[in-house]
Amino acid sequence: MANLWQWVRSRHPLVWLFTAAVGLGLLAPLWFLLPLRSASRPPASREAHQAIVTEVIAATDRATLIGASPTKGNPRARVVLFKFSDFQCPYCAVTAAQMKPFVDQHQQDLLFVYKHFPLTQIHPEALASAKAAWAAGQQGQFWLYHDGLFVNQNRLGEALYLELAEAMGLNLEQFNRDRTSPEAEAAIQKDLALAQKLQLQGTPSFIMNDLLIPGGAPMALFEEIFTQINQALNSQE
Repeated sequence: MANLWQWVRSRHPLVWLFTAAVGLGLLAPLWFLLPLRSASRPPASREAHQAIVTEVIAATDRATLIGASPTKGNPRARVVLFKFSDFQCPYCAVTAAQMKPFVDQHQQDLLFVYKHFPLTQIHPEALASAKAAWAAGQQGQFWLYHDGLFVNQNRLGEALYLELAEAMGLNLEQFNRDRTSPEAEAAIQKDLALAQKLQLQGTPSFIMNDLLIPGGAPMALFEEIFTQINQALNSQE
């Protein structure tokens, strides 16, 4: 996949600088937070970071990477797109809306996987909203709840969490029990551990198979990468 990564970098060099997204305050930078999450230093370059991602993905089987995370699309698809996201991150909300048509269009050939990456140091409602979404998922309503949180991002808080659960017809007793359970905490911590292992530096972060795609990437780039990966896989058959 190294050649594909070089192609992406050469075709869209500015994407790898994160300039626009960070400059607008849309992509939450984590370089200054990494010491709180890990003793390791941030990757010295995009090439080094991509090498780390490739190594982690290669060393971990697919089922373990996906785990019990919410998914959309074809479970047997050869292309897997991971999104590491925070419900209080403004650009995560933007990409959630932008990503939906892409996922729907490629649902037969793509598996889309949501990973929780709450940036609790800068987003006070990130963890609580992640736990609420996880609890909704225990009743089969993660994606609807996910959409509700992002649409109402400016209202994140206890009142909204209960309002959404009630509007969706969730069992409120189970919902409240689940979102405050050790299982909810463990599920989110597991995603955070993976994000740390991958040395992800902001939200949203995307990985398509083993290719790191920063959150500021245009949707056209996702389409091109998806096509290139499929062509590469087809050539190996």
